[in-house]
Amino acid sequence: MNRSLRTCFIALILMPAFFTSCQKKNPVIEIQTPRGNISIELFVDKAPVTAGNFLKLVREHVLDGGSFYRTVRGVNDTNPIKIDVLQGGTQGKDNIPDIKPIAHETTKTTGIRHLDGVVSMARSTPGTAKSEFFICINDQPELDFGGRRNPDGQGFAAFGKVTEGIELVRQIWRGPAAGQKIDPPVRIHKIVVK
Repeated sequence: MNRSLRTCFIALILMPAFFTSCQKKNPVIEIQTPRGNISIELFVDKAPVTAGNFLKLVREHVLDGGSFYRTVRGVNDTNPIKIDVLQGGTQGKDNIPDIKPIAHETTKTTGIRHLDGVVSMARSTPGTAKSEFFICINDQPELDFGGRRNPDGQGFAAFGKVTEGIELVRQIWRGPAAGQKIDPPVRIHKIVVK
């Protein structure tokens, strides 16, 4: 086999590996708290609006100084459709910038189901999510599109998943609370892109 033919042959063999290594990976962020850190992969490939918005909040330091402040679990959930989630966001900050709501990306659109460790946006009606987010404790199918937690049936906009620190998430979720209010809240020192 001549040299140029051999070079072409090797290039063809290595090409799939080259393109695989060049594929863009989803960003990973790290939430730093006094009790430890939580890493989350943001699924910008599947939920570009929601994950992109969260990444923007991180880069603009909107959530720095906020907290994990709400724990929803069977014993304190007043909704007949029970869920288990840990909620965090801007609560506890002195100055909260004006944040515009984002379009609602349903789980039917993104394919990201509310499984254990999945991160999603809190909202009232569809299209009102801004900065508050929650992490699922165990699988929460009632939060998906068609789920019964919200009467509108649109579910919540899932956009990421905890990749490190799920035990810390569970500890905070199980911790002391007055009703659903974590007492004391767990401060978010800052969130950085890893």
